[in-house]
Amino acid sequence: MRIFPIVTAALVCVALYFLILDRDALLGFAARFGGAETEDGSSAQEAPQTPEIAIAPEAPDDNAVPVVVRRSSAQVTGNAVVLRGRTEAMRQVVVSAETSGRIVSVPLRAGAEVATGQLLCEIDPGTRLSALAEAEARLLEAQARLPEAQAGLPVARARQAEAEAALTAARIDGNAASRLNESGYGSETRAASAAAGVSAAEAAVQSAAASVEAAQAAIQSAQSGILAAEAAVTRAEEELTRLQIHAPFGGLLESDSAELGSLMQPGTPCATIIQLDPIKLVGFVPEAQVDRVIVGATAGARLASGREVTGQVSFLSRSADPQTRTFRVEITVDNADQSIRDGQTADIAIQTEGTSAHLLPASAMTLSDDGTLGLRVVIDGIVRFAPVRMIRDTANGVWLAGLPEVADVITVGQEFVTDGTPVRVTYEELTQ
Repeated sequence: MRIFPIVTAALVCVALYFLILDRDALLGFAARFGGAETEDGSSAQEAPQTPEIAIAPEAPDDNAVPVVVRRSSAQVTGNAVVLRGRTEAMRQVVVSAETSGRIVSVPLRAGAEVATGQLLCEIDPGTRLSALAEAEARLLEAQARLPEAQAGLPVARARQAEAEAALTAARIDGNAASRLNESGYGSETRAASAAAGVSAAEAAVQSAAASVEAAQAAIQSAQSGILAAEAAVTRAEEELTRLQIHAPFGGLLESDSAELGSLMQPGTPCATIIQLDPIKLVGFVPEAQVDRVIVGATAGARLASGREVTGQVSFLSRSADPQTRTFRVEITVDNADQSIRDGQTADIAIQTEGTSAHLLPASAMTLSDDGTLGLRVVIDGIVRFAPVRMIRDTANGVWLAGLPEVADVITVGQEFVTDGTPVRVTYEELTQ
């Protein structure tokens, strides 16, 4: 068993006892043995530069516990939302072929800068020009049939009018023959012949009407033929436009374009283009902090390479990720020299409104009986527990919210007192 750690722990406990609970005896001992006195009664050995302690008059209550208190005033501090994210290209697309054929263009190499509409890949037309010529010829043929069909319609309508006139005359003759027969001045043969003439005229009218309908159908058929021929021409022309694949936007080639002589099928990649100016910083905000982020807020980031950039929040998702319950946020950053690459890790800080908080040492924080994080403060010589919310940790202490504008916070001895305990206060004053 090692005795030295136990002895060391005992000595530390004794030192803490005299430092906290019996500080007067310790100071008297140090003044008596710390060094020789000068003529004016002061010690020749000066104390080291430590925070000055202003000792308040002792309370008459002998049961009061001595504690060290810092009088803290609230300050407005920047309260940024800190995220871990990455860089992402503003736009990225894999340009693919829409038809089949062999590449007849010289490939572009990865890293080349392309402009909007620049030719990336060209496919051999093959028989597509002949297909277009055939479709155009069929269109001319269909267009030539239309006047012929249109010319037949007036002839059919004229025949229909002639038949209707003949029907009217036959009905007049039939009525006259029927009346003469009834009065005894005409024969029954004449009346029967007139009735047969009426029936023949009615049949002729029906035939003429059918001829009109046939002429109209011929016109509609000719028009349909023209539309079909025009569609065939459009398909042939569209097929020719698919032979050339152009860049949809300006950017950089992330891969070589299709090699000369390679066979392309619909969906085969021709090239990959990315746009890096501007570039996006993408992070995910926890749902507890999403209400603090607004579109248009200023944001900064430190890349893994150490470079620092600034931008503005351009997008905040309205829907949470179903797995992580976080919200996607995008920050647009200028990248005119395209030195920021896609996929770099970044520490992102999004600026929010300032918060009134106190800067205190982390050692002053404690927990209540129910596990609430807070501080022990002194109000009229009595200890009270004050719950706090930690904003962020810094090298000089932690920023805490939830306290009044001015608070007497116990920094030494808070673990030895509880709510309602009377204390004897010693205020610390930090010197330069």
